Amino acid sequence: MTDSTTTRQSGPTPVPLAATPSPTEVRAERRRLIESIRALRRLLDKRRSFELADQRRLNREARDLNRAEAAYGKKLQRIHERQVRRGTSLTRELNGLDGKRESQEKRALAVLRRESIERTLNSTYLTSSQVNGIGNGLIRDLAAQGIRTAADFRHVSWGKAPNGKGGEVLYIHRTKGGKVHINGIGEHRGRPLMAWRDSSVARAEARAPRELPPDERHRIAEIIEAERKRLQQELAEAPRTAEAARAEAVQVHTEALDRLAAAHREASDRAAERRVEFDAMAEQLLGLQAQLSTHIHQYGDIGRRVRRAQTRALRPVPEAPPLPGIPSPRTPTDAAAPVSLTKPLNRTAPLPVPGVRASLGWLVPIIFLGLTAILGVGESDATAPVWFRVGTRLMAFVITAELLRLWVPRRRWHTAGPMPSGIGPLTTGAFFALVAASMLADSDPNDGAGWAASVVSLVLLVLGMTLRMRKRTEG
Repeated sequence: MTDSTTTRQSGPTPVPLAATPSPTEVRAERRRLIESIRALRRLLDKRRSFELADQRRLNREARDLNRAEAAYGKKLQRIHERQVRRGTSLTRELNGLDGKRESQEKRALAVLRRESIERTLNSTYLTSSQVNGIGNGLIRDLAAQGIRTAADFRHVSWGKAPNGKGGEVLYIHRTKGGKVHINGIGEHRGRPLMAWRDSSVARAEARAPRELPPDERHRIAEIIEAERKRLQQELAEAPRTAEAARAEAVQVHTEALDRLAAAHREASDRAAERRVEFDAMAEQLLGLQAQLSTHIHQYGDIGRRVRRAQTRALRPVPEAPPLPGIPSPRTPTDAAAPVSLTKPLNRTAPLPVPGVRASLGWLVPIIFLGLTAILGVGESDATAPVWFRVGTRLMAFVITAELLRLWVPRRRWHTAGPMPSGIGPLTTGAFFALVAASMLADSDPNDGAGWAASVVSLVLLVLGMTLRMRKRTEG
């Protein structure tokens, strides 16, 4: 009987290998990788324009911050100057109250005397017994023209007759205006008439009061005392008013800083998100380049046209250096720190203190030295040597430039301050040096005035340099 059992094979069963992609599929995959890399490169090319725009934003925010600080300092300076002017004006008015009281008393006494004199003159009637040569008929003629008392006329003068005929006649000038001529009153009667009026005025002035009544003095004293209290109250209110204005300026400045800080944070957050997107695209580009390299290593070259495209696709990603002032996510330590617009909670630096601005009087030496630099000094007869003319002009130009460099910043609101110590003697010494040079160049070298100016110039220059050195040592 035969064995009908089947023979069994020993060992593991072989697994079939994956199917090799066709050249068309390899070429399509290669082109997909190249196109993806090309698209990412186009997107990454926009990073530099983005960084430039962000740099402009940071510069604009820095300018806005500087403008806000300058406006704040200018506001404080104006408040300080207004307070100083107000305090000086009130103090001057307070100091002048005593003189004001005396002047008011004098004016009140003058009014009182004038009224008394007018009352006395109005009660002094013109009669024939008081004026020699004027009878009752002339008294009636004078009364008809409105002249009855010593207060009705002031003086007499000569003029042509009213009808234009004859010689000159005597005119009496009335107090209320106008002049009249009374027939029969000429030089002989006009002189006694004026003598009577002058004597009446003298008697009225002698009878007029020479001191104010106590009640009038008390009334003026009350007015002055009320004025004093008002000025003292305003002087006491001046610091509080200035402090309220400063508090308002601080509040406005704080609100402006808060707005700038909020805008800065919002723009910085958007810029950071954009940089994260660029970094993610750069990493994705590196991954696609790695896939393309693996694909080339695995399947080899697939043609000349694709070879050039894949060579361009495998170029290294350009690392653009970070722009100044823009933080780089890859090199945070190498980039400059961004401008901070956030308001610190604990301010350690003091608030800007308004200072004293440089005086406008410095324009006098600046203009003089500037004209000297153009026109020269001591060269009217054109006999000075060339080195003298060039040297004096150069010296005047250098001094003018230095004075402008020191004076202009100290006139601005946010950098206000006095001129440095020693500049005054140095400028005066330079002026005397130019004067001495012109004297020695135009006149006799043995002239004492030129050498005296030279000595004064030397002393002033040494004094100015000493003050400057001492200030630098103390600083």
